[in-house]
Amino acid sequence: MTGRRPPEGSPATAEMESLYPFLYAGESDLDRVMEEVRRSTVAKAREIVDLRRVVCERDAGKLWACAREMAGRFATGGRLLTFGNGGSSTDAQEMATLFLNPGAGARPLPAFGLASDTAVLTALSNDVGVEVIFSRQVAAFGRRQDIAVALSTSGSSENLLRALAEASHRGLLTIGIAGYDGGKMAELADLDYLFVAPSGSVHRIQEAQTTIYHTLWELTLMALAEGG
Repeated sequence: MTGRRPPEGSPATAEMESLYPFLYAGESDLDRVMEEVRRSTVAKAREIVDLRRVVCERDAGKLWACAREMAGRFATGGRLLTFGNGGSSTDAQEMATLFLNPGAGARPLPAFGLASDTAVLTALSNDVGVEVIFSRQVAAFGRRQDIAVALSTSGSSENLLRALAEASHRGLLTIGIAGYDGGKMAELADLDYLFVAPSGSVHRIQEAQTTIYHTLWELTLMALAEGG
């Protein structure tokens, strides 16, 4: 790693310049550069606040309904299975960890991140294909009282769609968390719940998705407490 900027005129430079124009303005005035940094930070903060507000206002009732169904599954011995690709795999793992190890005296709930076992993922990818890395696990572990949650920015990853189809076939509660317009998840007739962060920015989508699954966790605990 040299730490040097990409060559002028390269696609990488153009992308970086669109995100951080103040770094490529040729300015030597530190105060002006810092002001641009401040403006950029404030603009991004406003974007995510607005996006979270849109999601909450649009899906408040659906979030509560979903959480109540999740609570019902947990109350009968159900488990949470989460999965995603790339950055969404880390969100899926964080969601599973949140339910399993919430801390601060909150009730732990059984949850598994299906993207966390490197041996399983590489074996299935090498021997069969990356499109089955989650559906095979759902087929092996999924029970009728369980919950399957797929996280994706595009909503169109084939391995997630296959896993959701497998989960639905086996009677699991199926939940999609996507971005943009929901992608192909929005076309699934048998998906129980779909939550979409309607943005064209992957960064803002993933930030809003974090809010969605944290909200589901809190509401699920509330629903479980109401049910005793």
